[in-house]
Amino acid sequence: MPEPSPNSSPPSPTDPGFGVYVHWPFCQSKCPYCDFNSHVRESVEHDRWARALVAELDAMASLAPGREVTSVFFGGGTPSLMEPKTVAALLDRIAALMPVAQDVEITLEANPGSVEADRFAGYRSAGVNRLSLGVQALSDDALRQLGRRHDLAEALRALDIARRLFDRVSFDLIYARPGQTLAAWRAELARALALGTEHLSLYQLTLEQGTRFWTLHQRGELQVPGEDAAADLFDLTQAMTAEAGLPAYEISNHARPGAESRHNLTYWRSGEWIGIGPGAHGRLTQAGRTVARRQAKVPETWLAAVEAAGHGTAETETVARRERVEEVLMMGFRLTEGVHEADMRRAAGIGLAEALPPERTAPLVASGHLVIDAKGVRLTAAGRPVLNAVLARLLA
Repeated sequence: MPEPSPNSSPPSPTDPGFGVYVHWPFCQSKCPYCDFNSHVRESVEHDRWARALVAELDAMASLAPGREVTSVFFGGGTPSLMEPKTVAALLDRIAALMPVAQDVEITLEANPGSVEADRFAGYRSAGVNRLSLGVQALSDDALRQLGRRHDLAEALRALDIARRLFDRVSFDLIYARPGQTLAAWRAELARALALGTEHLSLYQLTLEQGTRFWTLHQRGELQVPGEDAAADLFDLTQAMTAEAGLPAYEISNHARPGAESRHNLTYWRSGEWIGIGPGAHGRLTQAGRTVARRQAKVPETWLAAVEAAGHGTAETETVARRERVEEVLMMGFRLTEGVHEADMRRAAGIGLAEALPPERTAPLVASGHLVIDAKGVRLTAAGRPVLNAVLARLLA
């Protein structure tokens, strides 16, 4: 990317930054637990897709003139199946269209397969400075169970290459898997922490409707740890990561101080971003109102729309204040820091006291699930595992 602008700072509640999200919808195979917008195709016309992504970037960037880009995130799907020249073209176009922060964070999600790993140097040359690696498990048996195409040796090799090439590296693991015990997860997490990355995303397995795992579970052919066992796994995760110097800053994300994902913080602090590619979402403030956009989900539908009209927007909605308040709380309560007064005023135009009247918060404060102080409002360690229940009480 051309030399970015020098006026930059990490995202904060008063200015959570501005992001660009690019969705690559294709995967080599569909994992049995995945309900993301991902699709398997025998072939992809890479040059055609590159032209369409750049065209939609032009259209979306025109809606946010003058906004300084603090983060770019290539998600999917499997973005490490993109040609590095496509990533470079998009980053160059972003820099041509918009101011870019000096310390812009540019993340690309990658799978550890050998084909993707061989491309890592190309992504680094294109401008990517943070890699998020979908390891998912540190045993071959678990990887097979999760339907992953790579084995442990490939994962460790990819992680080693990533750490040599990129300034910042994160990787994902899934726990609360079928048959997983507390002792097994303790050993696996200890090994993950010993690998020495600055950021870990540790997700409890959830059974999403429409996935293969959901179907197997409904048939009684797949059992996962029960609620109490999952809570024990969560507690162990919090304790071990904190002791290792990677405390939770979000329910499923752990980082050394200063190594948090800036792009995801923009989401969780209810900031603004534009979304590019099939199924991508965006949030922009226009004429004092929050406008949500969603791009067409099916790859072929999106591609045809972009080639016909310059963008694939399928839905545009002005978000009502009440809905925006709910969004701010749902996203902000995922963070250990919670929701700041500045978050609510910037995103919804009202203060926390108006959004959360005392008659709703007092019982949760008394029960030890919520804290309200000069910093704002946040969930306690007891409140975070029951986030959905707390939100239901607050928003009833």
